[in-house]
Amino acid sequence: MLTSHSEAVARSKAMKKVLITMVAVLALAGTMFAADITKTANVTVSATVGSAASLALNQTTQTFADSDPATVPSIAATEGAITITAKARTGSSSGVTLTVVSGDDLKSGSDTILINNLTWTASGNHYGAGTMNASTAQTVASWTGSTPNPGGYVGAQTYALANSWAYATGSYTATLTYTLTVP
Repeated sequence: MLTSHSEAVARSKAMKKVLITMVAVLALAGTMFAADITKTANVTVSATVGSAASLALNQTTQTFADSDPATVPSIAATEGAITITAKARTGSSSGVTLTVVSGDDLKSGSDTILINNLTWTASGNHYGAGTMNASTAQTVASWTGSTPNPGGYVGAQTYALANSWAYATGSYTATLTYTLTVP
């Protein structure tokens, strides 16, 4: 029985060692998993924003009906005002300009009405009145920086043609070109 007792003591000591080892391993593993592990990574985001422009006219024809120069010295366009919507994206200190120029005087065959007899009034932020020119673009609107709202700058431009007894009879035409310049 002594042998059995010795064996039992040896086994008990061995089991204690195994148990202590297991507790130590579990304790160590617990502290390893208990600590938060954090890794970080960065992403660089970049965007390229270039200049952009949008120009819309609600009509592309202006007609001036025949009128008696004695009673109607200035003929308003039959269609009424042109609604202009201009949008621009540019640098904060860059100037944006909307201009209009005629390709020529009003012509009917060989007869001419000088285009500077065509004038306009305007309403809306940044829009102004002017006189048409056949060689130099005239400013219709101007501002600095990008258009601050999605709707753009909206203005109304109303044309009038000076009436005169000196005009030869005929159907006169000219083409007006609008240009929105965004640096």
